[in-house]
This record gives sequence, C-alpha cells and structure tokens, in this order.
Amino acid sequence: MPMPEATTRSVTFRSNALTLEGVLHLPEAAPAPAAVVCHPHPQHGGDMDNNVVLAACRGLTERGYAALRFNVRGAGGSEGPYEDGPAYANDVRAALAYLVSLGEVDEGRIGLIGYSAGAMAAAEAASGDLRALALIAPPVAYGDLRVAWGCPALLVAGERDTFAPADRLAIIAEAAGVEMEIVPDADHFWVGREDTVSDAVGSYFERHFQA
Repeated sequence: MPMPEATTRSVTFRSNALTLEGVLHLPEAAPAPAAVVCHPHPQHGGDMDNNVVLAACRGLTERGYAALRFNVRGAGGSEGPYEDGPAYANDVRAALAYLVSLGEVDEGRIGLIGYSAGAMAAAEAASGDLRALALIAPPVAYGDLRVAWGCPALLVAGERDTFAPADRLAIIAEAAGVEMEIVPDADHFWVGREDTVSDAVGSYFERHFQA
C-alpha cells in the first residue's frame, strides 16, 4: 500500500549569523525518521530544487520519512556569499541541528544525503550521530573525500561520470568498508535516471532507519 503523499512547508534556520532557507517534507505520521539533503555547487547552478535533490527527497517521503532540503549560503534566498571549504559543511551541521529540533522528527533516526559538491560537504559534516549517510556522485576528480564518517554509508556513482569516476569511488568504498552502487549509463547529472537515484537512496535509508 503506497504511503500518503508528504506535505511541504517553507522554513528558515540560522547558520551562525546567516539565515538559510529550506523546504521541509513531512509524512503524515510523526515523529518520523528524517534526513537532510544537500545540493550541488551554487556557482554552477546548484540549489535545493535540483533534480537529484528532489529525487532523493522523494525516495524518503515515499517510505514515510521526512526530508529537509535547503539552500546553502549564497544560493537562492539564503543569506551571505557562497564560500568554498568548511562553510558549506557548517551550513550542513546547522541544517542537521534544526532538523533534530523539530517535534515531527525522530531525533534518534537522522540521516544525511549529499549530491556532487553537496556530497563533499555532507562527507565533511557526517558523524557517528547519524543513522546513515548517502553520497551521490562526490566529485573526487577535483578534491579529496573525507571518509572518517563514523556511520554506515552508501556511495552512488554513474558509470559515465567523469567528475565522480566510478572506479575511483569503488576503491574508496572498499577501503572505507561501505556500500557502493554503480548505475549503468548514468553521468554526473542523472537526467532521466532520477527514479534510480530515488530508489537507491530510499531503499538504503529504509534498511538503516528500520534497523
């Protein structure tokens, strides 16, 4: 039997002195397990309305979980200029803290999802407090990926992705002892493969949220 469709509401929260905007997807039943979803680089057009971000949110809400997607500083209506490096990870931590504070959320079952630059920031912000972590196409061709996450993790790569080469991510996954899913005929942008991303992320979180 399909889950009832999630409701959404616009939210704001603070990251240090800045106000960030987001959209909260809430299932009918509460408190629900929940995850923060992080978007690609805003200087390359990334924001919380990205196709992969929306697919990841759908993978959660279809299973009765909550999702928070948000615009990092410098994207959309969020305050401040964009900053490479630690600033995005700090915004991710602020989003996680906001999510945990909500009464509709089960604070003992929190996850984190990132796509592209958002995956790099999510990897930097991840900790043992999370029930699960999913990193979709982290662009390891252009930077190192932090792997000391302290929680179960899934790496998702497209077979034809030159920014996040599947062979390099497979080596990282094996060394870190985490799960890996390689999607045939998918590149970095996942156009037309959004359902595959949704199912991969949703089923992974379902296993770990129910454990």
